[in-house]
Amino acid sequence: MQKKTIQRILGIDPGYGRIGWGVIEGGGNTWKHVAHGCIETDKALPLVPRLASIQTYLQDVMAQYNPTHSAVEELFFYKNVTTGIGVAQARGVILLSLHLYNLPIVEVTPLQVKQAITGYGRAQKGQVQQMIKMLLCLPKKPLQDDAADALAVALTASPMIRMIR
Repeated sequence: MQKKTIQRILGIDPGYGRIGWGVIEGGGNTWKHVAHGCIETDKALPLVPRLASIQTYLQDVMAQYNPTHSAVEELFFYKNVTTGIGVAQARGVILLSLHLYNLPIVEVTPLQVKQAITGYGRAQKGQVQQMIKMLLCLPKKPLQDDAADALAVALTASPMIRMIR
C-alpha cells in the first residue's frame, strides 16, 4: 500500500500595505485549514523598511508552519501605477523569501482562483470567502479578505502541487 504524502501549502495574496497568508494541509482532494493572517506594513515607514518587514514576518510564518510548497497570486493590472509598483516590489520580496526557504512556488491568476473556488471567474470577494469557509470547514469566514484570498490561492494551487513534487 502506498503511503499518502501530506503537503502543507503556504498561500499568499500579495500587497504592499497588507499581505494575506494562509496555510492548508492535506493531499489529493482533502485539505484542511491550518492557519491564516495578514502582514500589515506601517504606512509611516519608507519603502525599504516596509519591504524588510514583509520579509521578516514571512520568515516567521514559514518557520512556524513549515510549509512544503507555496502559492502566490499573480498581479493583475493596476489603474494606479504607484500602487502597482509597490505591490510588484512586495511580490518580489515575497518570491525571493519563498525561494530562499527552498519552497517550490506555484503562481496562479485571480481568474484561476475565482474559477477554482466558486466555479465563476467573475465572482465577488464575498463569494470566494463563503466558499473558502465551506471548503475548509471553517466555523466562520476569515475576517480579513486578504487572508481568505490567500487560503483560496493555496487551495487553487493544490492540484498543481502534485505535479511539482
